[in-house]
Amino acid sequence: MSSLPSSSVSTALAPYGWDDAWADAFAPYEAEGLLAGRVVRVDRGQCDVVTAGGLLRADTAFVTPHDPLRVVCTGDWVAVEPGGNPRYVRAYLPRRTAFVRSTSSKRSEGQILAANVDHAVVAVSLAAELDLARIERFLALAWESGAQPVVVLTKADLVPDAVTRGHLVHDVETSAPGVPVLTVSARDGEGLDVLAAITAGGTTVLLGQSGAGKSTLANALLGEDVMDVREIRDVDGKGRHTTTTRNLLALPGGGVLIDTPGLRGVGLWDAGSGVGQVFSEIEELAGNCRFHDCAHECEPGCAVLEAVETGGLPQRRLDSYRKLLRENQYIVAKTDARLRAEIRRDWKRKGAIGKAAMEAKRGRFR
Repeated sequence: MSSLPSSSVSTALAPYGWDDAWADAFAPYEAEGLLAGRVVRVDRGQCDVVTAGGLLRADTAFVTPHDPLRVVCTGDWVAVEPGGNPRYVRAYLPRRTAFVRSTSSKRSEGQILAANVDHAVVAVSLAAELDLARIERFLALAWESGAQPVVVLTKADLVPDAVTRGHLVHDVETSAPGVPVLTVSARDGEGLDVLAAITAGGTTVLLGQSGAGKSTLANALLGEDVMDVREIRDVDGKGRHTTTTRNLLALPGGGVLIDTPGLRGVGLWDAGSGVGQVFSEIEELAGNCRFHDCAHECEPGCAVLEAVETGGLPQRRLDSYRKLLRENQYIVAKTDARLRAEIRRDWKRKGAIGKAAMEAKRGRFR
C-alpha cells in the first residue's frame, strides 16, 4: 500500500476524528513511511485499522508491553507498516483520554477499555430497578478518563407514566451532578435526536451492563442493524453479552461510536478525582468541616454528617462515597508503597484516638 498525500489522509480519516493535532503528532512516523490509522477493533493480539487506503489487519505484538495499560486498544491512533506479512503496528500516538477499569484478577491490574474518547454514555435500562451505586461507579471511571459522561436511561417506552419517569430521572440526576441525563427509547425514537447531537461531536463510548440496551441504541444511532441484539430475560431484566469486542463505527451524522461488551465488573482504577466529581456536593461540604482531614465518620464539627442529619444529604450518597473512596485507596495502595505507609500511619492514629476515647469514657463512669 503506497503512502498518500497528507491532504488525502486528512480527508479520508476526518470522519474518524483525525485533525491537525493528530497530524502533527504523526509527522515523525510519516517521515518513516508508516501509515496513519485508527484502531476500530482488537482481537487476540491483532487489530483492524482504518486507514486512508481502507481497512487493514495488523499485529500488535511489536508494541505490546508487560504493562496492560499500554497495549493497543480500540480508539487508538496508530502508525502501521505499509506492507508485510504479517503487518505490524509500530506505535500508537499519545492518548488524549483513556477509559480504564480495574481487572478482577488478584493482581488488580488496570485494563484499558477505550482510548481518545470525548463522551462516555452510561446506558441504564428502565426495564429493571435502578442501581444508583453502580451508576455512580461508572461515572467515577468516566470522569477520571477525561471524557464527558452522559447517562442515558434506555427503554423509556416501558415507563409511559410521566410522573414515575420524572421521579426516576430525578433520582439519577441527584446521583450524577453535572451530568446530562436523557431518557431514550430506541423503539419509538424518543430522545434519539438529542443523543445523536451529542455523539456527533467526536468519539463516544457506550458503557453499561448486559441488557442495558447498548447494541439496540448503537443500531438506532447508526441507522442500521450492525450490532447483534438479543432479548433480555423477563425474570430480572438482564441479558447475555451480544457484543464481545469493542468496535469503533462511524456515525452517519458525524462522530464515531465505540460499543463495548456488557461490563459485569467495573472496579475503580486510580479514580480519586473521578470519585470527587461524582460526589461534588460532599466534597464541597467537606470544605466546611472543622478538621481539614475529616473522615466524615464521627468527628465533631463535620459539615457532611450535619448535612445528613438535617436531610440535606442522603445517607445512601455518603455510604456510596465512602465505599468508592476505600476501594480506590486500596487499589492505589497496592502499587504505591508510600501510600501504603500513609494508610498504616492513619490506621494507627485512628486506633490511638479510639483508645483514648474509650479510656476517657471509662474514667467518667468510675
